[in-house]
Amino acid sequence: MNGKVKNAMAALLLVAAPLATQAKQWSLKDCIDYALANNIALQKTQLTKASAQEDYLQSKAALLPSLSASTNQSVNYTPWVASGISGDGFSRASIDKVYYNGNYSVMGNYTIWNGNKNHNQVKLNQLSAEAAQLDSATQAIKLQEQIAQLYVQILYSTEAIQVNKESYLSSQQNEERGKEMVKIGKMSQADLAQLTAQRAQDEFNIVQAESNVKNYKRQLKELLQITSDEAFDIEIPNTTDEMALVAVPAMNGVYAAALDNRPEFKTIKNQLAQNDLNIKIAKAGKLPTISANGGISTSNTSMNSNGLAKQLKTNFSVGGGVGVSIPLFENRTTKTQVNKALIQRESIQLDLKNQQTQLYSTIENYWLQATTNQSQFKAAKVSSESAQTSYNLLSEQFKLGLKNIVELRTGKDNLLKAKQNELQAKYLAILNINMLKFYKEGHI
Repeated sequence: MNGKVKNAMAALLLVAAPLATQAKQWSLKDCIDYALANNIALQKTQLTKASAQEDYLQSKAALLPSLSASTNQSVNYTPWVASGISGDGFSRASIDKVYYNGNYSVMGNYTIWNGNKNHNQVKLNQLSAEAAQLDSATQAIKLQEQIAQLYVQILYSTEAIQVNKESYLSSQQNEERGKEMVKIGKMSQADLAQLTAQRAQDEFNIVQAESNVKNYKRQLKELLQITSDEAFDIEIPNTTDEMALVAVPAMNGVYAAALDNRPEFKTIKNQLAQNDLNIKIAKAGKLPTISANGGISTSNTSMNSNGLAKQLKTNFSVGGGVGVSIPLFENRTTKTQVNKALIQRESIQLDLKNQQTQLYSTIENYWLQATTNQSQFKAAKVSSESAQTSYNLLSEQFKLGLKNIVELRTGKDNLLKAKQNELQAKYLAILNINMLKFYKEGHI
């Protein structure tokens, strides 16, 4: 293999290697879709839903008659039976000390009426299955909200890294300039040490910002149930200033829409409906229960000289009946159950009011934060531009020896703080505005 071919293959490997190890860029939609399919807490709610559905199907089947078949086969040994006298009092020539009996029956039972307890139980179990579905939807919404918050935190922290890197490059240039000034006697070693300290502080800030991004990504991976050591990174969308300055949705409109859309409130309505059925089921305890039963049976024995078929035929019987059970004294059981259900209803209504208060407070907080962050962003943007202009002038004056190191560091600190404030206000405004839209529309 000649040298040109070797060089070409080496170049190809160098280009292909980074592509093979490049981390997948997760968009916000990718994160949400993956979490909805893989989050363990959400999967457990699906199992609860499946269990509730089984209870519903079982209660429906309980409305049908029950049917069971049974048989009993026995062998008996009576060693001290009086000779010639059988157990039924008849004289026989001989008695078998060992004999065999067989019994066969098919029985059915059907509840005709029990105060509609069984039908109400079907409705109750159906509501329980619906409640499990609503609980799953509630968990899914909370999961989406957590993912969105972490996603925006990663975006903010990632851009903060770039701000700190720009600050670091500026500090590095100042340090190099300071070394030159020390050589020509225009700066003391003490002043140079301050420039070095500034550069080191900016380097520390970069490391800290990168650590924050890694921590937020770790939390996001936990929500997504990702446990592999593969590289994980998110897609960085193009965020504009206009996204932070769009009109903030009206608070009352968001609240009214959330009351209709949020599954938490549908869950409470479901609980009230279940409570009504529990009261009806409890009151049915005072009513009679009417049931019907019937069956067929036959038997055979070795003590009968007839054949098996003839015995089964001659011993065949059919029976049936209707039973009525009337509760007379039940030790206050029904009244206690009804009263407890009424108390539970009051508790559910209080939970509803509490949920409404919490929802309003949450939406109000997002609204206040969004409007405040917008105002802060506008002010921070002006402050950042002013601080940049001031620092540029200070840098030029510092190079000319017109400004000292303290003034330069102060200007640098002001610029970094202004940029960070602008960045934070921008992303918090975007986050809170989108959270308001999320509560209004029910999806991200």
